[in-house]
This record gives sequence, C-alpha cells and structure tokens, in this order.
Amino acid sequence: MRRVTLFVNGSPRNGKVVAVYGTLSDLLSVASSKLGIKATSVYNGKGGLIDDIALIRDDDVLFVCEGEPFIDPQTDARSHEELTGSHTDWLTLNVGGRYFTTTRSTLVNKEPDSMLAHMFKDKDAWGNKQDHRGAFLIDRSPEYFEPILNYLRHGQLIVNDGINLLGVLEEARFFGIDSLIEHLEIAIKNSQPAEDHSPISRKEFVRFLLATPTKSELRCQGLNFSGADLSRLDLRYINFKMANLSRCNLAHANLCCANLERADLSGSVLDCANLQGVKMLCSNAEGASLKGCNFEDPSGLKANLEGANLKGVDMEGSQMTGINLRVATLKNAKLKNCNLRGATLAGTDLENCDLSGCDLQEANLRGSNVKGAIFEEMLTPLHMSQSVR
Repeated sequence: MRRVTLFVNGSPRNGKVVAVYGTLSDLLSVASSKLGIKATSVYNGKGGLIDDIALIRDDDVLFVCEGEPFIDPQTDARSHEELTGSHTDWLTLNVGGRYFTTTRSTLVNKEPDSMLAHMFKDKDAWGNKQDHRGAFLIDRSPEYFEPILNYLRHGQLIVNDGINLLGVLEEARFFGIDSLIEHLEIAIKNSQPAEDHSPISRKEFVRFLLATPTKSELRCQGLNFSGADLSRLDLRYINFKMANLSRCNLAHANLCCANLERADLSGSVLDCANLQGVKMLCSNAEGASLKGCNFEDPSGLKANLEGANLKGVDMEGSQMTGINLRVATLKNAKLKNCNLRGATLAGTDLENCDLSGCDLQEANLRGSNVKGAIFEEMLTPLHMSQSVR
C-alpha cells in the first residue's frame, strides 16, 4: 500500500497523509474530503500534472487544486507573503465560498469611502481573516458580489440574467458603494412593469362576478370602471366606495344596498336602476341620468345620499320616498314627477331645480336653498313648516 502527503495547491501547511488505492478519481475524492475543497487536479512538487495513479510513488508530496494552475509552495516568509497577497497589489477574496482575484487598487480607488476600501487600504488595518489558501474571507453572497466587483473594475453596471437586482442593491448598501446604489435604484425602477390604469371592462367584471361565491362580500373600492357597460347586472351589496364609475352605463342595474360612498358617477347613466337602500354619501354624480330610478325600499331601509353632488342630474319620475338628501347639491337638477314623500332635504341646495309635479308631503326642506326652484303642479301643498329654518 502506498501513502502520500496531500497539500492544497500553493500551501505548505496543514497536509494530510492518505492511502493511495483505486483510481485517480478515488484519490481526488479522498483529497476533497480531507482538505475541504473540490479537488479536480493533482500536481507533484515540481508542478507536473499527474493524470495516472500509476505515476504516484510511496511517500510522494502532492498538491491538489480546484482547477487553477500550479502554485509553487515556497516556504520562506517573503514568498508566503507574495502568495497571500500581503505585500502585492493582487488579492484573492473568498466570498461565501467562491474565489475572486482582483487588485487592491480596484477595491480602493473608485470608492475610497466604501467598506471594501477601508478593509484593504492598509495591511491588517481591518484585521481581515484568511482561509488556508490565503484568501480573505468575506461572508456575503458571491452572486450578488460579482456585479459589484465588476462595477469597481470598469465603472459599468452589468448584471447577468437571473440575478435579482434587489440582492445586488442590498450588497451595494452593505459595502457602501454609493455611486452604484443610484445606478441600481434607477435600473430597478426601469425594470418594473408599467402600472396599468386602464378601466375594467364588462367582460372582466362579469368573470370576476362569476368567480365570487354568492355569500361573499365583493369589494371593489377604488377600482376604475370608467366608461364600462355594467347595465342590467346584479350588483347588490357590492362595495364601490371611492370607485371611478364615471360615464358608466348602469341602466337597469340592481344596486340594492350597494356602497357608492365618495364614488365618481359623473356623467353616468343609471336610468331605471334599482337603488333601494343605496349608500351614496358624498358621491359625485354631477350630470348623471337617474330617470325612473327606484330608491324606495318596502322594508323601510332608506337610501342615503347625504352630501352628494347631484348638480344637473336628471331624476325625473324616480321613487324616492324617505330618501336622505341632507346638504346635498341639486342645483339645476330635474326632479319632475318624483315621489319625495318624507324625504330629508334639510340644507339641500335646490337652486333652479324643477320640482314640477313632485310629491313633497312630509318632506323636510328646512334650511334648503329653493331660489329659482319650480314648484308647479304639486301633488300636495307645501306647508310653511316644511321649509322654515
């Protein structure tokens, strides 16, 4: 049985004595296990590459490497310092188990205030730890470190496919590479997909409705439905709070108990829509058409349009018994033949409104602005007590 002494390529220290058996692959496997490296080649003391195990003699001294060229293992202090890079400009870095060879000037000159510059500006100033090969140990991710090292070499940000820019950005922040941080933030911003602000179409919304269980509350707050055709759809109990429904076609839609608080309904068509118990507090329905709508809920649940902007709306023939329009703005609105029995119109702006043929029995108009309002052909007389402040 032959035995040999194995060293890591270029190092005269921490050798391991092993038995030689089997093939050269078997020897490399043993060397990898004993020396803690991924051994791929074996050299003799003179730098000769051994490609056959039969060339190995008993008590030979061999040097194992991971594929790099043979490094002469001089034992005097000067040669060892050259090997480790202590007195030369060339350095080897072991970053997370991966080796990088570069120069001290690359790490120092471009970003003199960075952590890397402070680590390698002066010998032993940082107290850098070295592995068995003399490489400086840095416990960071090698795939994110490589773009940073290349940037320090040539000043250009080049990141290979599959490398997450956010990871490189975090490494740049860790090492304090300030000029690279700005480049990375711009690159990340440019790589993000453009925000899609396009309105939701009828087809998309119907698919959304079909995929939602009947007992689940559908939340559509803040969504953009501008110009969509939502006519004749069952939209009961849906939360449209602050949604953009401007210029939508909601004719004959069922919006019973829907939440339209602060929604934008300007220019929309809601003719003959079912609006029983709807919540439209502070909504904007300026210029909308609500002809023949039904706000009256037989169960007694009242529609709430308090503070809504209803300038110029056409609500002719709508059923609005008990509706809450307190402090709403109805300037220039058409309310002909509307049923407003028991409606709350306190503080409402009814300037220039056409209330011809309306039923205002028991309606509360206290404090409302009725300047220029038309009250012709009223179904029931308007009592002074209804309008006194």
